[in-house]
Amino acid sequence: QVQLVQSGGGLVQPGGSLRLACAASGITFSSYAMSWYRQAPGKERELVVGITSTSAITNYADSVKGRFTISRDNAKNTVYLQMNSLKPEDTAVYHCKALRSYGLNREIAYWGQGTQVTVSS
Repeated sequence: QVQLVQSGGGLVQPGGSLRLACAASGITFSSYAMSWYRQAPGKERELVVGITSTSAITNYADSVKGRFTISRDNAKNTVYLQMNSLKPEDTAVYHCKALRSYGLNREIAYWGQGTQVTVSS
């Protein structure tokens, strides 16, 4: 069974830091691109950042550039999201996603269970 198990969420004050982790099992982790998404109450889910299977390419949403860093450890089948200088608008449920593409029109994706990040004083 494929599982993406997340950890590291919680409550933090503005300006603080958190690190999220997403540990995968049941897949060949090194073959998957990994992403972090978030969804705040009343808002649509948005892509925060993605990373290719070899870490050769990363892309960040403009709202988190310079504050968040994605990394992956293929030996541990784990992707991380380091979040610094957190703002109240970062409050959301964060989900990790594993994605493989096949040709032009076929994909397979898996999602983590989500973890709450709350930034508040």
